[in-house]
Amino acid sequence: MSVAELKERHMVATQTVNDLREKLKQKRLQLLDTDVAGYARSQGKTPVTFGPTDLVCCRILQGHTGKVYSLDWTPEKNRIVSASQDGRLIVWNALTSQKTHAIKLPCAWVMTCAFSPSGQSVACGGLDSACSIFNLNSPIDKDGNHPVSRMLSGHKGYVSSCQYVPDEDTHLITSSGDQTCVLWDITTGLRTSVFGGEFQSGHTADVLSVSISSSNPRLFVSGSCDTTARLWDTRVASRAQRTFHGHEGDVNTVKFFPDGNRFGTGSDDGTCRLFDIRTGHQLQVYYQPHGDSDIPHVTSMAFSISGRLLFVGYSNADCYVWDTLLAKVVLNLGAVQNSHEGRISCLGLSADGSALCTGSWDTNLKIWAFGGHRSVI
Repeated sequence: MSVAELKERHMVATQTVNDLREKLKQKRLQLLDTDVAGYARSQGKTPVTFGPTDLVCCRILQGHTGKVYSLDWTPEKNRIVSASQDGRLIVWNALTSQKTHAIKLPCAWVMTCAFSPSGQSVACGGLDSACSIFNLNSPIDKDGNHPVSRMLSGHKGYVSSCQYVPDEDTHLITSSGDQTCVLWDITTGLRTSVFGGEFQSGHTADVLSVSISSSNPRLFVSGSCDTTARLWDTRVASRAQRTFHGHEGDVNTVKFFPDGNRFGTGSDDGTCRLFDIRTGHQLQVYYQPHGDSDIPHVTSMAFSISGRLLFVGYSNADCYVWDTLLAKVVLNLGAVQNSHEGRISCLGLSADGSALCTGSWDTNLKIWAFGGHRSVI
């Protein structure tokens, strides 16, 4: 068979796949007779309201000299780790704004960081294609640096995201530009399972984010540049349990809903979406129309403790607080006093839901606390 014939057959096959994909999209739309907001409105539900003092900036964490790329809270709520373009991890006391650790990284091009469940260790990864583990209790070396306690090497592309398995300091999941996710045994430094890659049900482009279910730690979801999110079971690495379509751009962030039955996604297409892992259906789209043609990308997201609120960071420095039930923006932290001056690159909620931390390309982190008459939602 000639090269020309092969090219022609490939073009025909590609067109067939695209046609089938479009038919599936239309079929899914026919099945979606309503969404969460439509049903909530029909039941007479009213949006959450925010007063000027209900969510205020109470701390500004200054110390990084480069763009902040990632942050994570400890489970005991009062410490935060942040990773920056300046090549450092900083561990902060969120109550006092003091730095407790400043770790110089072997590779300055860091993209992600995470606290271990016990709060004794931190992990980070980036363009060195490895995930480095630091024990915060280990003695510093003669140069004043924290030594790497474990290097998890095996990815063939940058490490975009990492998260410890809940209640386990010994296992961690990473996502990578090599189109795979990996479950690691930190004790041995070896890969326990690889998700994707040569398997056909895996992602077909860089994987940008992972989120592990707190209610069932065997399940995790991944988001990718292939515009899809996929649900995985750590016991079955050979195939994704489900693939979720709907976005029209890179899926930059994924986050499980508090009940573990749903998860949210955020994308370069400017939307967040809520999916149900049991049915595979899209439940809601969260999108705020903009007058100009330049749609801000969604960079990060977090649900409140109850799931009623969704905090979303955008590339234009906006940080919307969405009412998930009615799909309405109830507050924009980018338009209040002490807002960030650059892209919101990361955000996270404290374990008890009482405070939100946002990180930005303006080199700062800000802690926002519920105040006034507003209780934790």
